Amino acid sequence: QVQLVESGGGLVQSGGSLRLSCAATGSILRIYNMDWYRQAPGKQRELVASITSAGSTQYADSVKGRFTISRDNAKRMVYLQMNSLKPEGTAVYSCTARIIDATYATHDSWGRGTQVTVSS
Repeated sequence: QVQLVESGGGLVQSGGSLRLSCAATGSILRIYNMDWYRQAPGKQRELVASITSAGSTQYADSVKGRFTISRDNAKRMVYLQMNSLKPEGTAVYSCTARIIDATYATHDSWGRGTQVTVSS
């Protein structure tokens, strides 16, 4: 069974930093794009950052210059380094990925998310 598991969330003061990690587990042949989303209370889910298998990245305008997405294909991990955090960054952060498993089935997988709280 293919799964994504996030870690690294927590409480941080405004201006601080956190690094989120997401591990893909299971019988995996290939992982295509990996993304980080966030959803704040009462708001729609927002795409924060994306990274292709080749390492090309895209960011939401609201996080450009402060957040960095990276991945380790050998470890099947994706990371989100978040610097200069703002209170409006308080949200549940989830990773997602398109994964091909050992049976060649395609999974658009989501993790359960990790809470990030930024205090002012």
